[in-house]
Amino acid sequence: MAKAPQRKLLLSEIQLGMRVKLPLSWTNHPFLFNRVDISSPAQIEMIRGLGVPYVLLLSESNPGSEVIKEDEDVEDQIAVEPERDLKADTRKAIRLSQKRFLENVNNCRNVFGKIVSDPEGAYRLSAALVEDLLSHLQEVEKPFLTLVGMEDSDVSVTQHGVSVAVLAMMMGHALDLSPRELRDIALGSLLHDIGKLKVPDVIRRKRGALTPHEANYLQMHPNFAYDMLNRSGLFPKEVLHIVLHHHEFIDGSGFPDGLTDHKIPITTQIVSLANDYDQQLSGQQISSPQVALGYLFKNRATKHAESLIAILVKILGIYPPGTIVRLSDDSVAKVMMTTKEVSQPQVWACKEDGSDASLRFLSDEGVTVQKAIKAEELSEGAIRTLQVDKGISFYFSSLQT
Repeated sequence: MAKAPQRKLLLSEIQLGMRVKLPLSWTNHPFLFNRVDISSPAQIEMIRGLGVPYVLLLSESNPGSEVIKEDEDVEDQIAVEPERDLKADTRKAIRLSQKRFLENVNNCRNVFGKIVSDPEGAYRLSAALVEDLLSHLQEVEKPFLTLVGMEDSDVSVTQHGVSVAVLAMMMGHALDLSPRELRDIALGSLLHDIGKLKVPDVIRRKRGALTPHEANYLQMHPNFAYDMLNRSGLFPKEVLHIVLHHHEFIDGSGFPDGLTDHKIPITTQIVSLANDYDQQLSGQQISSPQVALGYLFKNRATKHAESLIAILVKILGIYPPGTIVRLSDDSVAKVMMTTKEVSQPQVWACKEDGSDASLRFLSDEGVTVQKAIKAEELSEGAIRTLQVDKGISFYFSSLQT
């Protein structure tokens, strides 16, 4: 039988429940597949921001039936079962967090690519990305953090932006900030380092100490970002404030304007702290999330509000995701997800030599974390198994607890 022709659908005709095909190479759009099941308004906005005149309609909505997924893991929905399989649910939640993180990094790259040539398109894409982040934050009553990342140890500007957005939104959520404030935090976090694209790579990627001239140039990146975004006239002043002042500290020692606490809105203070913490990891200054937390206590105690640091510590836990630890049964492990039991997080564990790797649930086993350890204390086998050289970023967990 001849295959039915695919109808071209104008972007204004796209509706929830449709399955459409994008007339683009997979490298030119942020979705996992060319075929997209339209399940949220944010997806429609993202498609409208791709610059295509039409999409191909594959199927109409079918009320009363579920949308068929391209891949079972694309939107892993945890089925309600008589007895819950916590291990299976956790594996799904970790995979889903990783998938969402990668998608949002790609979406953020698209925003960066359009900010000069198509500011309106960039704003639409960024607004859709913010809505996705907000929906993921609010997906569960008590959100936790999951370790995510890319294969490379170097963390890009867009990866860093998504990770900062997640940490900052978690802090804002803990403070019961309004949805509007959470949106400002998210958008400001995603765009806060866009000005670094105007800084030469030889300065931005330099491993050694910067010269005074290079350091001064790099410190101009908030001003560059503010100018780029302000020129469009589209971004709220609260977001622009975050972008311009994300390196300000409450003691007045930050830049570019040396603002003090009473002149820094809470939304900007939150992003400043989240950025300060995540930068220790993305900049490869410190490789351990726990050591980076200790660095904040020792070196930044006067630069951020004590109450905000306490909230960040509560969100990250004693052993933040990405921390390498030794367990009470002498296994070694990497923390994958925070939990209610701070000394019993979900971990990827192995024996000293790197063998017998598995995802473990310490609360079920009666095993606890003994202490955080350095990567240098691991065998070569354990280093490979635990992938300690991978970049560290954070995303919301979708696990229902």
